[in-house]
Amino acid sequence: MATAQDESQLDLGGVFQLSTMTSLIDGVYDGVMNFDQIRRHGDFGIGTFAHLDGELIGFDGRFYRLRGDGTATPLKSEDMTPFCSLTYFRPQIKKSFTKPLKKHEFEKELHALVPSDNLFYAYRIDGVFKEITTRTVAYQERPVPMTEAVKSQPIFHFRDIKGTVVGFWTPFFAQGIAVAGYHFHFIDESRQGGGHVLDYTLERGTVQIDQKTHQTLYTPETESFMNANLARSDLENEIKVTEG
Repeated sequence: MATAQDESQLDLGGVFQLSTMTSLIDGVYDGVMNFDQIRRHGDFGIGTFAHLDGELIGFDGRFYRLRGDGTATPLKSEDMTPFCSLTYFRPQIKKSFTKPLKKHEFEKELHALVPSDNLFYAYRIDGVFKEITTRTVAYQERPVPMTEAVKSQPIFHFRDIKGTVVGFWTPFFAQGIAVAGYHFHFIDESRQGGGHVLDYTLERGTVQIDQKTHQTLYTPETESFMNANLARSDLENEIKVTEG
């Protein structure tokens, strides 16, 4: 964690975005930053890894790789990512929930806590989940479109489990840069498993929200990114398929 003196040097109001969702959909899975590089842009975030080898989750300055074999491992300096969203998490809003809420019910509650759909927000939810369904993308030897890659993704169903959900709300005008709407990843309290969140019922827990003022986009200069088809003709449907 950064000290109070270090805080003045950090971009506390921004979301750092490495590459774009459209390039990921097109099969651009080459790692462009390692863990030591991305951690300079935040202590909190989500993403994936080179060759789509798992899901990334980070909070409190600790980052993990969630793989399709059901494991969660701390990141190493050399671990590479082609796509991630990071920020320094300094929440201004906090609320506890004591009754069960399904995904659509809970998201209505989240919506009521913020002033506008047109801003960026980082979310952290700590609690007990009556059930939560996740997926983890699997290693891809060659750059197939992500709509094809997710057909072989492992799905995990957790019940009565304690853990942490991390993610973002991205405004719909930024669809394709990141994933518009809510995009969440989960890891259990024992730091043994989790993944990209598909569905859930929150039994009880606490949400913290950090409202952001801007997004900083880093575009890679790799050959695969330079030659990618980012003008997706069916972007909305492709994102629905890849995000579940």
